[in-house]
Amino acid sequence: MAHQSALIAEDIEAYLKAHEVKSLLRFLTCGSVDDGKSTLIGRLLYDSKMIFEDQLAALEADSKKLGTQGGEIDFALLVDGLAAEREQGITIDVAYRFFSTDKRKFIVADTPGHEQYTRNMVTGASTADAAVILIDARKGVLTQTRRHSYLVSLLGIRHVALAINKMDLVGFDQTRFEAIVADYTDFAEQIGIKAFTAIPMSALRGDNITEPSDQTPWYSGPPLLRWLEDLPVEDDLREAPFRMPVQWVNRPNLDFRGFSGQIASGVIKPGDRIKALPSGRESTVERIVTFTGDLPEAVAGQSVTLTLTDEIDVSRGDVLAQAQSPPAVADQFEATLVWFDDEHMLPGRPYLMKLGARTVAATVTEPKYKVNVNTLEHLAAKRLELNEIGVVNLSTDAPIAFDPYVENKDLGGFILIDRISNRTVGAGLIHFALRRSQNIHWQAMDVDKRHRAAAKGQKASVLWFTGLSGGGKSTIANLVEKKLSADGRHTYLLDGDNVRHGLNKDLGFTEEDRVENIRRVAEVAKLMVDAGLIVLVSFISPFRAERRMAREALADGEFVEVFVDTPLAEAERRDVKGLYAKARAGELKNFTGVDSPYEPPEHAEIVIDTTKLTPEAAAEQIVAWLDQGFDPGI
Repeated sequence: MAHQSALIAEDIEAYLKAHEVKSLLRFLTCGSVDDGKSTLIGRLLYDSKMIFEDQLAALEADSKKLGTQGGEIDFALLVDGLAAEREQGITIDVAYRFFSTDKRKFIVADTPGHEQYTRNMVTGASTADAAVILIDARKGVLTQTRRHSYLVSLLGIRHVALAINKMDLVGFDQTRFEAIVADYTDFAEQIGIKAFTAIPMSALRGDNITEPSDQTPWYSGPPLLRWLEDLPVEDDLREAPFRMPVQWVNRPNLDFRGFSGQIASGVIKPGDRIKALPSGRESTVERIVTFTGDLPEAVAGQSVTLTLTDEIDVSRGDVLAQAQSPPAVADQFEATLVWFDDEHMLPGRPYLMKLGARTVAATVTEPKYKVNVNTLEHLAAKRLELNEIGVVNLSTDAPIAFDPYVENKDLGGFILIDRISNRTVGAGLIHFALRRSQNIHWQAMDVDKRHRAAAKGQKASVLWFTGLSGGGKSTIANLVEKKLSADGRHTYLLDGDNVRHGLNKDLGFTEEDRVENIRRVAEVAKLMVDAGLIVLVSFISPFRAERRMAREALADGEFVEVFVDTPLAEAERRDVKGLYAKARAGELKNFTGVDSPYEPPEHAEIVIDTTKLTPEAAAEQIVAWLDQGFDPGI
């Protein structure tokens, strides 16, 4: 390294031992663009002697070629590693850096300042114990300062330093410093930041970074590094009730069965009584197994394998918890949601929700409001756009074990994933379970779907007709139902136009309403399948995600997608209802195929090319396919 610790040369074993027992603090730097976050981290790395000589040489060369300091060392280049970051002089991705001092080890996350990268900032903040919020002394509190401070408060980071940077550019003016602190104090009180430490500094020149600066004789507080070194390492997780999400069922041979995971909170010992959730089954811990041998005790943060005295059913994603104080189990929640994706959030659209090691299907059932981070005003919202923050109601397809985020980050924080692209589209914090999730339970019935279908002599199923308006879906579905009915089958046809006269008469044609339209029809179709019927559903249903939701609501083999494939030009030529003409004239908004997209099925069971088949021939083909490949008869 450019500056080596004397202890390394004198006694390497003593150095390694001292390094091993140091506490670790994770913190992030955040703030608006060009507030000096990367420069600050570069300075900390340099002053803590964590730069190798070849890195220092490369830094000096890069500073002359790419730096912004007139040939002087540009510490930001130590952290901004992406080519785009160096070209634009901004931080884009989250950069993690490790450094240490004689007192403590640190992992720092350098988070981007641009609003479009708010999602990256949330990622960096999710594991942080402390936050350093930078403010340019010339600019004061800006929109991104408020946004990042709100997220810091939201994510439960309790140790906050307000680093008022670039004080050298305002002549280390005490009045300016105090004015910024007063402005920030007013906002911090509104968002729940109860205390923070304000530090005047210059990251570039090193004032109040590692040592007190002669330039600020009016400041009596600690320099930033001393503040970081003296922060108490939280032991709260060890005091909390035991929780361990199961990441792996460890079964190397017939004689061993254990449950592996990282302990999220609490302490566990052999002989402790535990409960597996969501099943609720109880057992006793027999052994705590690790690679180096059994432990008499394990605490939060350790990764272990637990064996139990009883053979109970536990799977990946389940939670092992203290039997006397288990987490709650529910399938409906209120949560704060930060939206990450360019495609907006739509209520009713199915996503995947990952909480701990468990992944379930989830939908946002109701956006309650979004938050204006500048004014903290609650605004009515039907959707969330990129980087917006809102409070929503969520529903999952299976009960999950959870703690409120304020009590346990591991069991209260989750991400939402797009089911098709597998992109992470949002991150959320659970507040509490909705009361209805606790009060409503499935009632067991003696007569089930199988009995009802057997009484009708058929296999209950859904034929889901999808395609553009004017493609012939309703005509073909009507003919198929006539043929099935003539054959003695018990059927029902749900048509898009007809349903909008009753069940869905309150819905329009916005994306949100289209999603809700399909969700309701899918639920009705599911009930009819449960009644033992063959249900024909004729809806444009333009989005793959909603058709997938309808498919996954049913058992395997009960959903048949029929793609009525009619080219747009042909459907528009027919235009039986005159809808395309109105859409082209601007009289009909959000019309599928004109100004709203249609996503064709990728793996439909039946594809009907209406340019080659008459409706009668198409109906014959569908019934023949059912008889041969699906066979609705029993």
